[in-house]
Amino acid sequence: MRWRNTPTGFGLITRLLHWSMAALILAQIALGLKIATMQLGLANLWLFGLHKTIGFVALILVLIRLVWHHISPPPPPLGMADSLPNRAARAVHALIYACLIIIPLSGWVASAATGLDVVIFNQITLPAVAPVSEAWENTGFFIHNSATKLLMALLVAHIAGAALRALKGDGTLRRMIKG
Repeated sequence: MRWRNTPTGFGLITRLLHWSMAALILAQIALGLKIATMQLGLANLWLFGLHKTIGFVALILVLIRLVWHHISPPPPPLGMADSLPNRAARAVHALIYACLIIIPLSGWVASAATGLDVVIFNQITLPAVAPVSEAWENTGFFIHNSATKLLMALLVAHIAGAALRALKGDGTLRRMIKG
């Protein structure tokens, strides 16, 4: 079993990061949609803390993944590198990575701007990264919500692209599952 990527396949670390982040992000989106409709109260405060904790973990994982790509570059896409589907896939991947950084950072800014501590893992207080300000709060949450909607659209495109490649039998999905 290969830990690192090769010129033709994805290593175990890349695949574990990909699939664990996929599960984490889908759970985070579901949780975020749920808490967006809730009124903040003592009975559900823990859900907001859970959302912040998962968001922080997702941010750390995406940063680890970016570092890992420098240590062990992923293989090139199958097929012609300059084909329209491969160029579109690269653009979607780049935008997904951007969203996975922007979303937790903007959530952190917005939460800090409320004046309440940003606590993760129910015990670690993150530093305030924004002044207490309604303008900062509104802007942070606007960016957070807009980037999340963009991420959801990008994930649909990413999953549809993977499914289409799998239906064509080009081996891309098999490579991400089995290496």
